[in-house]
Amino acid sequence: MTAATRRAVLLLPIAATAAAASDMAVAERDILAGRTPSDAGIAFDMPRLSENGNSVDVAVRVDSPMTAADHVRAIHILSEKNPVPRVASFFLTPRAGKAEVATRIRLATSQQIVVLAETSAGQVHRAMREVIVVLGACVEGG
Repeated sequence: MTAATRRAVLLLPIAATAAAASDMAVAERDILAGRTPSDAGIAFDMPRLSENGNSVDVAVRVDSPMTAADHVRAIHILSEKNPVPRVASFFLTPRAGKAEVATRIRLATSQQIVVLAETSAGQVHRAMREVIVVLGACVEGG
């Protein structure tokens, strides 16, 4: 059995945070698939301060006519520091009538949340929000 050094134990959170940010960049790059996102067209409602990371309300509305020719196909919520960066993906059709979703998500710690909305025309819209989490969730038990 190998004993962990003090230095290795202290560096674990730094390495985990860097890996999570890298995972989020990979997830975002996969969704974008070479497209450049527009920073307009998304209304993103989320508290800037959350007392408890176990349940954080998120509401997303994308400006779209939601017609067969022009609609939002997907809305993705990504987190910078959660163990799994793709928190949620919602897939829509014109029959939804509105490009709106609302949910509750778990957040490991204070971090940046990114919302990406893909349209039927191949465009991607992006919105970002920093959230401070007082009591984190998503932590692994020991």
